Amino acid sequence: MRAEASVLHLDLDAFFAAVEQRDKPSLRGKPVVVGGVGSRGVVSTASYEARRYGVHSAMSTREARSRCPHAAFLSGRFHAYRDSSERVMGLLRAVSPLVEPLSLDEAFVDLERADLPDLSVPAVTAFAQDLRARVVDVTGGLTASVGIGTSKFVAKVASDLDKPDGLVVVPPGTEQDLLRPMNVTVIPGVGPATAERLRRVGIHTIAELESVSEEELVRLLGRASGHGLFHLARAQDDRPVVAEREAKSVSVEGTYDTDLTDRKLMEGLLTRQAGDVAGRLRKHGLSGRTVTIKVRLHDFTTLSRSTTLASPTDAAGTIARTARGLLTDLDTSGGVRLLGVGVSGLADWIQEDLFGETAEEDVEELPEIEVPHHSRRTWAPGMDVEHTAMGRGWVWGSGRGVVTVRFETAETPPGPVRSYAADDPELRPWQPSG
Repeated sequence: MRAEASVLHLDLDAFFAAVEQRDKPSLRGKPVVVGGVGSRGVVSTASYEARRYGVHSAMSTREARSRCPHAAFLSGRFHAYRDSSERVMGLLRAVSPLVEPLSLDEAFVDLERADLPDLSVPAVTAFAQDLRARVVDVTGGLTASVGIGTSKFVAKVASDLDKPDGLVVVPPGTEQDLLRPMNVTVIPGVGPATAERLRRVGIHTIAELESVSEEELVRLLGRASGHGLFHLARAQDDRPVVAEREAKSVSVEGTYDTDLTDRKLMEGLLTRQAGDVAGRLRKHGLSGRTVTIKVRLHDFTTLSRSTTLASPTDAAGTIARTARGLLTDLDTSGGVRLLGVGVSGLADWIQEDLFGETAEEDVEELPEIEVPHHSRRTWAPGMDVEHTAMGRGWVWGSGRGVVTVRFETAETPPGPVRSYAADDPELRPWQPSG
């Protein structure tokens, strides 16, 4: 355990929704829900205005609409999220060489490697206040909540205590006082199933968990979970901040301007991606046992299917055949906007095929695959568009051959709303160059 509060956890507030509100002035201060917009969709992020109505991530879009029917339901813009994330991660790496990203919107930072006069509570507090102000500046207005403590666990818990736009520093020696009243679900890895097991034996809070012996927790939850919870209940966490993680998978994916409906085309794209994955595996001297495909449907619902092979492989044909087989189990009739292939369970060796089953199709000799550009475009709610006369805006809604656009950007005031034929040649999707 560290003697000073030198681990910082930064979490961008309601990240996807906040980016949408930043870039769409008419939505600022209003409920925004990002995720699948269809009846089978799932909420990815809800703005704090929407959360007041009980909307939260992982909720079905159907339920979210019933709770907050006046919210703006948007399908998401990954190029905008990725850009903002890269700006924040670049800022963090400029203040410390030890930055461990957990996702697009959160990361750990090791303050022992930052340029600080000392690691006293006043010094790290002043540093974090300045850092949060710089996040607002580099992102054009996004806020972040920050927690600082003597470990990753304590810092992560602290960053959740004063959301949004909060800062909590846990002084060394006060960790258990902070944790004891909290529910056990604040501990990483305590999901619904583990929480229910603990509830059945009368354990609800970390204080109650702390009173249980390690042997009893191991009997109840298994060796790994029981051992881990025993130490975390006592604020004991010596995990370091790791800047570069060892690769756990190799994957390739593509997002398409028009929804794909042709199964042969999708199989061909998966085959190409499998070839790219196999090439990357061979380049690094790796192989893998588990093949996974990722499919994002027209309504933003993301599905994945995987299977584990008998032995590791880096063969393009094997990966491609497996990926195409996984696709057969999925209903893609409504259209697919993203396809991906990945290999995990990595090893630095390959099991030779003892039975001669090496007839791999030569991926390089497959016919060239082109994604067709249909005359009927898909206009997803929230997507960026550009009109020849009106300039840039975003899709307010579409249907019955009509698309409605609000013309505004992050740099303009709330703009006018206009409707066009869905095939209007003067209206086109917009993405930043590069």
